[in-house]
Amino acid sequence: MNALEIGQLAPDFTLSDQKAEPQTLSKMRGKWLVLYFYPKDETPGCVAEACSFRDNIVAIKAKNTAVWGVSIDNNESHEKFAENHQLPFTLLADPGGKVAQKYDSLRNLIVFKIAKRHSFIIDPQGRLVKIYRNVNPKTHVAEILKDLQKLQKLQK
Repeated sequence: MNALEIGQLAPDFTLSDQKAEPQTLSKMRGKWLVLYFYPKDETPGCVAEACSFRDNIVAIKAKNTAVWGVSIDNNESHEKFAENHQLPFTLLADPGGKVAQKYDSLRNLIVFKIAKRHSFIIDPQGRLVKIYRNVNPKTHVAEILKDLQKLQKLQK
């Protein structure tokens, strides 16, 4: 598999969200998108990261940006996770890990698979403009907001 690079089109996919509705990446053209992969619903680091996105969603939306979280968990798990923490953004179920694999974000531990904690900023043309491979769940959203500001200024 080729490594993803800044400037290339983000690999397209369709996954179902926490409401079992299909979501397709290419339909997000025209908006900025933060696509973040995380290991497991209701684990401490994943709760911290999701709640940080929640707590900063107004600032994120003010930048014409949506947030999609992806893990190997199923729709029902995502629905409970979103309800438990009042998450106002899309959580996508990738039970086979195929999308995580496209984004080099799948960890195969032989007995089970999880998504690695990786994030991507995708611009309105569908291109990868920022790739995060070392994510601190407590400070990551602040980093994303700062980078969105810089990236959006560059595209004006």
